[in-house]
Amino acid sequence: MPIPEDVTGEEIDKDVRQELQSLPKGLAEDVAKNLVMVARLIDEDPEGAYGYSRVALRLASRVAAVREAAGFAAYANQKYSEALAEFRAARRMTGNVDLWPVMADCERGLGRPEKAMEMAGAPEVHKLDKAGQVEMRLVAAGARRDMGQIDAAIVTLQSPELASNSVQPWTARLRYAYADALLEAGREDEAREWFAKAVESDKDGTTDASDRLAEMDGVEFVDVLDEDALDESADGPEDEAVEQAAGSFDAPAPEPLVNDAADKDAEDDKDTPDDRDDLDD
Repeated sequence: MPIPEDVTGEEIDKDVRQELQSLPKGLAEDVAKNLVMVARLIDEDPEGAYGYSRVALRLASRVAAVREAAGFAAYANQKYSEALAEFRAARRMTGNVDLWPVMADCERGLGRPEKAMEMAGAPEVHKLDKAGQVEMRLVAAGARRDMGQIDAAIVTLQSPELASNSVQPWTARLRYAYADALLEAGREDEAREWFAKAVESDKDGTTDASDRLAEMDGVEFVDVLDEDALDESADGPEDEAVEQAAGSFDAPAPEPLVNDAADKDAEDDKDTPDDRDDLDD
């Protein structure tokens, strides 16, 4: 796949660059460039990112960073079985547990929320940093909702991180998930409050909390590019009455525009311990 001229490979994280030092220099540069493209495209063009990840995987499948990148690219394309296999491979190579939450979420994507809940209670969770533990809590709550246990999902999300006034990278997503669960439970007033809190903490627009809040408030958005809609909205009641009296108002005004698979099962993770303790206490 073509690599833009402005991509040098030097853009990658220093830890990844160190991993690539085990490869011949020319090969390392090629792999690095493909990894840069994966990172560059994964949000806006996940299919393109997946393509570059496959090239990198073909070139250096024994590098953990490559397996991890391939996993995230597959995950972004909802190829959960493939993503889980790549994450497991990366974990075997490194021995760390950083990928545990996203591996559990892959189990959800494969239609196995019970397996995700087992992973949420595994000892590996206690080895995660704070961000990882919050991510695991989000996955566990999602698994509860998958199983129709909405009240348990709400309890799972109730945590010191949710109650804290401190804004962290995970704050907006945690508040959003809590608001969404409350709304599903029919607790609309509380849901509105937490969507508002999510908006306050979501400076980068990582969620659509503002749209959800506006929707709850009954706010409709008109497409500013729709001149017909703007013309109709500009007509006053008197103008409409005159048109109707003249018999010329025989077409309805256009409605305003409102903004608004899982793969085959993967093999069970042999490393998953038997001793588990849920996060929903």
